[in-house]
Order: sequence, then structure tokens, then C-alpha cells
Amino acid sequence: MARTLILGGTRNLGHVAALHLLESGHEVAILNRGQTQDDLPAEIERLRADRTSDASVRSAIGNRSFDLVLDNTTYTEADAKQAVSVFDGRVGRYVFISSGQVYLVRENIERPFRERDYAGPVMPAPAHDSADHPSWLYGIDKRLAEEIFSEGASHGFPVITLRLPMVASERDHYGRIQGYVARLMDGHPLLVPDGRGLPLRHVYVDDVASLVTRVLSMQIAPGAAYNISFGRSLSLDDFLSLLSTLVQSSSEIRKVKRDNLVAAGLLPDCSPFSGKWMSELDNTLSTAELGIEYTSPADYLPSIVEDYRRRWVTSGLVPDSYRQREKEVIFAR
Repeated sequence: MARTLILGGTRNLGHVAALHLLESGHEVAILNRGQTQDDLPAEIERLRADRTSDASVRSAIGNRSFDLVLDNTTYTEADAKQAVSVFDGRVGRYVFISSGQVYLVRENIERPFRERDYAGPVMPAPAHDSADHPSWLYGIDKRLAEEIFSEGASHGFPVITLRLPMVASERDHYGRIQGYVARLMDGHPLLVPDGRGLPLRHVYVDDVASLVTRVLSMQIAPGAAYNISFGRSLSLDDFLSLLSTLVQSSSEIRKVKRDNLVAAGLLPDCSPFSGKWMSELDNTLSTAELGIEYTSPADYLPSIVEDYRRRWVTSGLVPDSYRQREKEVIFAR
């Protein structure tokens, strides 16, 4: 029986991966601070630690070793250094969840991004108080973490990196798709910026979780990195049309000048997929080498819509972006 540790594990991908791993016969433990209540089965071991403290993590795992570690909580260079230090020699395969934003901070590359586009110059930092700075910093920090893992791999640390775009999920704690569903259900206009916007190319959470359950059986070189993403893009218009049909909504989708939405303080909440920090990843390498069969939006969106109606609504869960909905309704009038 494979012994697996998930760093994180309470909210989105970690939760879903834990269930997949348990179902496939893994002995599963999760490591987190324990501040967010989880609803995972009792047979999953809970280890408590503050990820920012090396001593806390070492104390929590004790003398354990693992066949697989799934790392959802490394965001910085310091996190990556800690992971290599703590788990070197104690793990058979280390899966680091990175982000498509490692490409968005690169200069002079074209969408959709390929793995070979990673190397090269990055853009300078935007103004520290600008709306772009947090997203830029996230991409830069993930790159710095990747570089630490890459250095570790050159010395035998068994890491592979999965670069993810926006993860479509019933359990997305930001409720990005759910925010669109809520707006289509309430009957008021859904406000989106005018213009074409960036193409959308997300990945379904179950596809990532299913891959994680199979990595131990694959021959993957330490240090390998893969884009994990559905292979075709949708325009926002097509995405909203598909979602409207599933919700059975006749709500107006109203296009408004972007500057007006920004001035009113409505973006990005009114349309989270209309920003410029949404990556678009080419999945050719992962499809060929990892054998992933990706789920299309037409196949996974019905489950997300049904889960929203059944679980989110009945439990009183409100998507983060929807909390300002009254402002949007007033603006639309």
C-alpha cells in the first residue's frame, strides 16, 4: 500500500486528490494547520503543522517517509527550500503544484504557452500599489520555487512539476464559476467588459486528481514539468452561453466599457475570467507523455452547476465575487 502525504488537503484540489488516492488504495495523510475544518473520511490521518516553520513540519511528520507527496502549499522560494530539506531522502515521488502564471510574467511569448516557453526574461515588477502587482508576484514566486526544485532534482530530489491554469471545481473556495452561475440564476444582468477578452482554457479538478493517483506507476524523470490543461480554448462569450444553457437562464449578458466597470469598483468580481492574469496552456506534452484524457467544459460544467444548486445554495455558501452583487445591480439600472 502506497503511503501518501498531501500538503494542504482541506479545500479544493487537495481534498479531491485525497479522496481519489484513498479510493485507489493509498494510505493518505494530510498536513495543514487545522484551522479550516475538513470533511474528509476519518481514515485519513491529520498531521498539524505551520508550513512557515521548518521545526513545526519536521515535528509533525516525525520519522515518517512517503511514497508520494502532493504539494499544494509551496508558493515561495523559502517554501521550496524547506520542502527539499525536509523530504529529501524520505519520499519516492514529490509532485509540486505550480501555476500557469509562471508564463504570464515572461516577456515576448505567445499563447497558448508551451513548456519550452518557460525559460527566458521576465517582465519588470509593476508598481507595488498597482492591481497587477499581486498577480505578478505570485507568478515570480512560483518561478523561484520551481528553480529551487529544479536544483534539487539535479541532485536526485524526485520532484515533478505540474503547471495548472484555473482549476474548475465544485469545491473552488473562490467560487469563480459559481459566481457566474449565481448571477445567471438571479435574473439581473451579468456585466462583462466589452471586447473579446482572453481565451479561457481551464482544467477540471478530477483530471488533476486522477493524474496524481497514477504518477507512481509512471517513468518520469526528476525535474520534469508539464502543463496540465484542457486542450481547446473557449471565448468568454461561448463559456457564458454554455453556462446559460445549463442554468436555463434568460438573464442578459451586458457588455460594458471596461474602464467604467473598473471606475465603479466592479472588476474583477463581476467577471473573474475577464482579467489579463488568466493563463492559456498547451497540453500537447502532458497528453503524449502522461496519457491524460482531459474532460471538456461541456462534460464537467453540468456537475458544477448541479453542485451549486444542491450544496452551495442549500448550505448558504456565497461565492466571494457575488458579495458585491447589489452594487452591480444598481450599476446596471
